[in-house]
Amino acid sequence: MPTIITRASLIPPLQVTLGAVAISFSSVFVRLAQVGPTSAGFYRMLFGALTLLLVLPLLGGRLRPDRRSLGLALLAGLLFAGDLSVWHRSIQGVGPGLATVLGNFQVFVMVGVGALFLHERITPRVLLAVTLALGGLLLLVGPGWSALGGQWRSGVLFGLATALFYAAFIITLRRLQRRPESRHQVMNMALVALWTTLFLAGAVPLSGESFAIPDPLTFTWLLAYGVLCQALGWYLIARGLPGLPLSVAGILILLQPALAFLWDMLLFDRPTTAADLVGAAIVLAAIYLAVTRAPASPGDG
Repeated sequence: MPTIITRASLIPPLQVTLGAVAISFSSVFVRLAQVGPTSAGFYRMLFGALTLLLVLPLLGGRLRPDRRSLGLALLAGLLFAGDLSVWHRSIQGVGPGLATVLGNFQVFVMVGVGALFLHERITPRVLLAVTLALGGLLLLVGPGWSALGGQWRSGVLFGLATALFYAAFIITLRRLQRRPESRHQVMNMALVALWTTLFLAGAVPLSGESFAIPDPLTFTWLLAYGVLCQALGWYLIARGLPGLPLSVAGILILLQPALAFLWDMLLFDRPTTAADLVGAAIVLAAIYLAVTRAPASPGDG
């Protein structure tokens, strides 16, 4: 019997697709904004938090977390502040595309955490994904490791550090979202955004940067970064994920690093070799294999 496609069934994939497209511009806005990496993270979270706080009452939510939820949101905010700080430095070193692909290695960090601490089984599919990912990584960074200088090598290392911070952030956020007392997604996102803003506000002067926004165009890029990528992008993905099979969600979310790599080539004239393209394709395929390592059950979401 053929599957009947209804308007309702198209909404979740459309939400996740639009969310992934919105977030794919994150590294572009960071590159365009004429501020330091920590300052860029601060304004992303500030504008994102303000947007979420304005929207929260319209969606029937209130910012009244219990103590446990507040503590988990604090930890998630601290981890996300670290994630943004190192990721923005990676963008400065290796460009938006490669920095985003490296950050998505968080999938394999989470696989390792699941195997070591949660006793999750490592399947042949996951082993294949890890092997492919390492091979793709060598193609992406191997040829330039000795030729492109210290800033580029630091950018690669910052990108891999992003994966560590991002994985720890997702694990913490997952615990927060699964608590019965804190099931309102926008409230959780607003809480995390507020804590991240506070941590980055303290980190800006410590890193020797300034809160000054040098010109109206930079303000526009930072505002778009916070509203489009942090608030709207993550909200759309959070809304659409529960209505999708894991395999479909994995494919759609891969639009984010794939498009970031494309924007880097189109907007910033990134020098790209055949090895770069093959390496990026292998890494994305490996991430897909890892994300879809288990079929979604009818009760998922």
